[in-house]
Amino acid sequence: QVQLVESGGGLVQAGGSLRLSCAASRSILTINSMGWYRQAPGKQRELVANIIRGGITNYADSVKGRFTISKDNAKNTVYLQMNSLKPEDTAVYYCNANFLTSPVPYWGQGTQVTVSS
Repeated sequence: QVQLVESGGGLVQAGGSLRLSCAASRSILTINSMGWYRQAPGKQRELVANIIRGGITNYADSVKGRFTISKDNAKNTVYLQMNSLKPEDTAVYYCNANFLTSPVPYWGQGTQVTVSS
């Protein structure tokens, strides 16, 4: 069983920045992919950004140019730097990890991000 512990959410004004962190309880060297999803009230969970094997990054169109995903293998941690935040970025953000050695994905407990206008 892998634990994903998220931190860094909070309340920020529009135009502000936050950095989310997701620390895994095991090495992330064998990830197939790892990243962030978000779910706003009444909406489906959507991919925000992820890193796939080989270091390729993917971003939702709505966050391109504003959010940056990165990872620190030594700390087993993935980060999401969020700049120029907008009220529509308000959601619960979930960390997700898929390991080569596991058939099931792992999820964090979620962290709330609220952007006020």
